[in-house]
Amino acid sequence: MGKKITVAASTLNQLALDFDGNLNRILQSISVAKQNQATYRSGPELEISGYSCEDHFFESDTHLHCWQVLVELLKNPICQGIMIDVGMPIRHRTAVYNCRVIFLDKKIILIRPKLLMCDDGNYRETRWFTPWRKLQEIEEYYLPHIVSKVTGQDRVPFGDAVIATLDTCIGYEICEELWNPQSSHIPMRLDGVELVLNSSGSYMELRKANIVDDLVTSATFKCGGCYVFSNLRGCDGQRTFFNGGSLIAVNGNIVAKAQQFSLKEVEVTCATVDLEDIRSYRTSRRSLCSLSNTSKSYPRVNVNYSLASKVQASSPPIQVQVHSPEEEIAYGPACWLWDYLRRSGQGGFFLPLSGGVDSSSTACIIYTMCHMIYHSDDNQVLADVRKMVGNPKFTPQSPQEICNMLFVTCYLGTENSSLETKERATQLSKQIGSYHLSFNMDAIVQTVISVFTNVTGLTPRFRIHGGTERESLALQNIQARLRMVLSYFFAQLMLWVRGRQGGLLVVGSANVDESLRGYLTKYDCSSADVNPIGGISKKDLKLFLRYMSTRFRFSSLDSILEAPPTAELEPLQDGKLTQTDEADMGMTYDELNTFGVLRKTHNCGPYSMFCKLVPQWSGEYTPEEVADKVKHFFRCYAINRHKMTVLTPSVHVESYSPDDNRFDHRQFLYNVRWPWQFRAIDNEVKEIVRTKGVSV
Repeated sequence: MGKKITVAASTLNQLALDFDGNLNRILQSISVAKQNQATYRSGPELEISGYSCEDHFFESDTHLHCWQVLVELLKNPICQGIMIDVGMPIRHRTAVYNCRVIFLDKKIILIRPKLLMCDDGNYRETRWFTPWRKLQEIEEYYLPHIVSKVTGQDRVPFGDAVIATLDTCIGYEICEELWNPQSSHIPMRLDGVELVLNSSGSYMELRKANIVDDLVTSATFKCGGCYVFSNLRGCDGQRTFFNGGSLIAVNGNIVAKAQQFSLKEVEVTCATVDLEDIRSYRTSRRSLCSLSNTSKSYPRVNVNYSLASKVQASSPPIQVQVHSPEEEIAYGPACWLWDYLRRSGQGGFFLPLSGGVDSSSTACIIYTMCHMIYHSDDNQVLADVRKMVGNPKFTPQSPQEICNMLFVTCYLGTENSSLETKERATQLSKQIGSYHLSFNMDAIVQTVISVFTNVTGLTPRFRIHGGTERESLALQNIQARLRMVLSYFFAQLMLWVRGRQGGLLVVGSANVDESLRGYLTKYDCSSADVNPIGGISKKDLKLFLRYMSTRFRFSSLDSILEAPPTAELEPLQDGKLTQTDEADMGMTYDELNTFGVLRKTHNCGPYSMFCKLVPQWSGEYTPEEVADKVKHFFRCYAINRHKMTVLTPSVHVESYSPDDNRFDHRQFLYNVRWPWQFRAIDNEVKEIVRTKGVSV
């Protein structure tokens, strides 16, 4: 007969500084864990405060309120009879640490600070936290008086220690420590730790969902043991969507896993583990045994508590579902939008729907959100929808009915718009069920132009009518900016028109490639409240629309995919388009995708990008042509970089996002001629021609 324990990993949708909501969700997860006979409950990183407090971590208020929440947890009867760890910031001596607080029956057992900070991508942890570098050492921490009154303790252990219960040994990692080459779980396992708990705030990027699975299974395969990974889910106040997907692995196999995408605020994943299986696994690996007797011992905090579970059956290995990139695009931004909508207190979304790939993708993501709402079995989701629509009895009969209540689309046409795009927008709106408007804004555009003419005595003309490039660009931009003004006007009043309270969030639809290239008008309809596709490439958006066309049989998407991308801001000729996006940009969307990955993910400047692309594009372009394309990209990038300072907040999805505010910390003022860098490219072209005899 083995010795079995049941452990619980909590996936929580927390909100920065929402101490009431965060406390309630933590308590709910503990209650569910106990209902499943778990004797240990773990949760995600910084779950008490919320992960994305950022500079609020400098404020004394934040620390005070975290301690107050911890006191409420310590006193609550739900928290009795189960060992619990929760995450919060803690000031110790002169520094602030990202910590796990482990407690049992009103007693704090250990405060374990994070050893390694994460400072890449969207993370800036060392701005607020100090890593604990006294490895395998502990100190005394003097508890605040409000905590001592409840626990009866003045001091508790603080540092890098493990907990020894009556039947097992427990260790801790916090997020980045799993990813780092010097992961703590290796020396802990060698020192006899059988249960490792990791509290994480890991966010979504396309095609990376399986990384955590691989890291956790690898950790338990190499050293044996049980690994419990608890992750945040949703939008807690920033551009990231936390990935969910909490999991439990034993001896190289995943035995339980939470959903990656869900509207549930609380999901608890439980597994029953036989400790004897861990011990047998370890003793059978002789090299592991040889290393164990040379490893440095951890300080042990002894606890008179048994994790043994009454549940008899161990959890078997499971087959883990991996979402396709198209599904990630559908569900990740949809969940992010849902969190943003319900927490902003607004009544829905307003989207200028042009009938192109970008705005149609945005509309389909919002439809996916409505589809998830309709199929959710969570009572809180229905309560939130009823609150938004102002009807406590609202019971939707289809996703389209929800879409009609929460989503207004509008085709803002001009004399430069084609009948085809108007029809495509109309058909898509019918299929997804949005409340759709369509009108012509020529009179407004002409009024603005006439004001300019009255003031200056000059009338600007399009290039096709004999005007200069400056005139033509100004006439295009005024159309785009007026669409933004009209969008906000309609967004504020459409619920009034429909007899409801509140307003709508304006949704933008500029993709990551256009932002990277700067192919958007500053303060046009891309300058919205939120933008669900601002971190997604055009290439991936087309894959997503094909998926939506097949998944939901939206036939209107087929013609949208076939049409050439166009802004429709220049006059038509015989009713036909004279303008396409790729022609205007001087590069294809596929090329933009390549430039973006090399520039951000591979950290390439002009010269190194050229050197990488010469062999990569050798079958298509000469070195001179590659040089011209690279130069053109960097000129456009430098000229338009200032636009990134006003990008609409968008969910982070792609690894080469140019978002100036969080992800891409490069300046916005450049020498747009790049003289030194371009000269290096020219010299390299000459050298290639000289050594390989490539003709110019």
